[in-house]
Amino acid sequence: MEFYAINGKKRPIRLSEETRRFAYESLNRKYGLETLSHRAVDLDDVEGYENLSMLEKYDVAIQTIVREAPLRICQGERLSGAATLGAAIRHGVPARYQGETICSSVSHLTVDFETVLKKGMLHIRKTAERSLEKHRGTDREPFVQSCLKCLDAFDIWHGRYLDALRDRPEYRANYQNLKNVPHKPASNFYEAVQSLWFTFAFIRLCGNWPGIGRIDYLLGDYLKKDLADGRLTLDEAREILAHFFIKGCEWINGKYIDSGDAQHYQNILLCGVDENGNEVTNEVTYLVLDILEELGISDFPTSVRLNRNTDEGVLHRVADVMRYGGGILAVYNEELVIEALVRDGYPLSEARKFANDGCWEVQIPGKTFFEYYPFDGLQILQKALQSETTDWENIDFEALYRSFIADLREWCSENILKKRIAKFATKNPSEEWKWNPQTPCSVVSLFEQGCVEKGLSYFEGGPVYNLFSPHIGGLADIANSLYAIQKLVYEEKKVTLPRLLEILQSNWEGEEILRQYALHRYSYYGNDNDEVDLLVKRILNDFSEICASFNQRCGYHFIAGVSTFGRQLEWAPHRTATPYGKRAEEILAANCSPTPGTDTQGATAIIRSYCKPELVRLASGAALDIRLLPSSVEGEDGLQALVGLMRGFVTLGGFFMQPDVADAKILRDAQERPEEYQTLSVRVSGWNARFVTLNKEWQEMVIAQNEHST
Repeated sequence: MEFYAINGKKRPIRLSEETRRFAYESLNRKYGLETLSHRAVDLDDVEGYENLSMLEKYDVAIQTIVREAPLRICQGERLSGAATLGAAIRHGVPARYQGETICSSVSHLTVDFETVLKKGMLHIRKTAERSLEKHRGTDREPFVQSCLKCLDAFDIWHGRYLDALRDRPEYRANYQNLKNVPHKPASNFYEAVQSLWFTFAFIRLCGNWPGIGRIDYLLGDYLKKDLADGRLTLDEAREILAHFFIKGCEWINGKYIDSGDAQHYQNILLCGVDENGNEVTNEVTYLVLDILEELGISDFPTSVRLNRNTDEGVLHRVADVMRYGGGILAVYNEELVIEALVRDGYPLSEARKFANDGCWEVQIPGKTFFEYYPFDGLQILQKALQSETTDWENIDFEALYRSFIADLREWCSENILKKRIAKFATKNPSEEWKWNPQTPCSVVSLFEQGCVEKGLSYFEGGPVYNLFSPHIGGLADIANSLYAIQKLVYEEKKVTLPRLLEILQSNWEGEEILRQYALHRYSYYGNDNDEVDLLVKRILNDFSEICASFNQRCGYHFIAGVSTFGRQLEWAPHRTATPYGKRAEEILAANCSPTPGTDTQGATAIIRSYCKPELVRLASGAALDIRLLPSSVEGEDGLQALVGLMRGFVTLGGFFMQPDVADAKILRDAQERPEEYQTLSVRVSGWNARFVTLNKEWQEMVIAQNEHST
């Protein structure tokens, strides 16, 4: 069995043949296709269903799911539990009434697995029972009752697995573990991994896409104790943990055509400090890297928290795994992230606990409601340049810039503060904010601190922190456009501003010489050019101030971020020509990265440009995509170059970097012969996707990005 690597290097073999076979079958869609054959449970026969409240309908759906969803026990599996209903793969509660799923589900969060591991589900039940007594007779009682019903549903599903495993001696260890966890605290590593998996699988069974968070922080102490007591060897622990990753491939089906078949936000973090400032890196850290290196499983996109004191051995191990490609590993500069969170008001101990939302945006796991709102900042600039009321003959560059920021502020206020937030919270006559009823989400709410205690759901202000994050897209394109205007119009006087705007309206028609001049004469963002890079800094500072100005004006805390998440595809048809030489409808910059084709000085220059803005003001984050050719990271020199790239990213003050080792030639071949590349993974934008499951438009975007690899 061969597990694909884009660099052509043979992956090491450490795991047993049985475990490798399980991984091979999972990666090649065996269980995902099986899941698609069971789409959802049917609620048509529920008496009086139409007369139930939405929350009651949700409760009935969850009860039906746990009673009727197929159980899956894979040959040789060391962990039990599976999310076996196909509608969950499409972000919905997998229960249908009259052919339609009843409601959407929840993603972009990392839930509170730590309480499950250390205190158990019985502790959560006791918390819910106390909350019921507190809120009985109030308008919050129905939600707490729903939480208790979901706990009952968990018990039913758990009991079904115990019954299925009880008389099967080959699964004796699975059965013994499930007799204790997740209801009780885990007492050893094997129980802890089973508890983590079973809870994760239950949340997914109900349609949600939770992130895992800091797996080495969660599991490290259990393994350390077992190793010291002689209960386990590292090889045995690696086998157990490998099954966690393999079972996480249960939704791979090759049918999710669009943005890929692995966009389920089940991200993992490694390394970094704990709440007391002590380094977390432990035996589990290295086991995870071993498993990723051997099996190439990309369905748990994994990020590593780096700091200036990160051990050199960790950096080399991370770099070595990165070289296999697939975008499996990304990195945070945890010192800057922690500083950003503290500046935003978090206690230091809380900030140190940061994980992500299942994608890459930063949050405190198990305590945070998070929603982001990406928008195209370039279109705001382009509409401003089309204004018929502006005196384009006499406006100077500073006035032009201020006009753009004013339009950006007005757009954010109208479309984010007024329209978007209004669906979640409204003011009553006493000027107090009240959370509006939302889609039921009791299952997720059980695993977010604050929800059960307050009697408020995840969507209705329950979590400790409630964040809304506007994300500006097209950042490089905005800065490049303004920079080109500054040069062409105000400094070199190649063209007047009114004439340039006419040229842009005609999509550069008849002005090819000037277009080529604008496109190639100047050094744009991503080339370590202070002039344009400091313009990026200025834009981000103004944008972060706009977001912060919304605080205290509703039930949310607003934090700025930068991302596109591939939306540059859907934005392209609405974009006009840019002043820096791009024609209308071109696919432009991704996330906080340079516009494809405008960066010419290599990865180090890109990182230098990216790090010049005050990224510490972006508590949500700003993702930098770095594309590397396999040849550039070969051998010892390539390994040291990759380590140096990560060190430089930390030293210069980066936030989040997604390196991917890929070759556009191989991607082109995969387009022609998809059957030969079923497991070829690429980093898209906070998630990894098997390349052949992307639609043609997405594939072309990924190829275009990699044609400029360094």
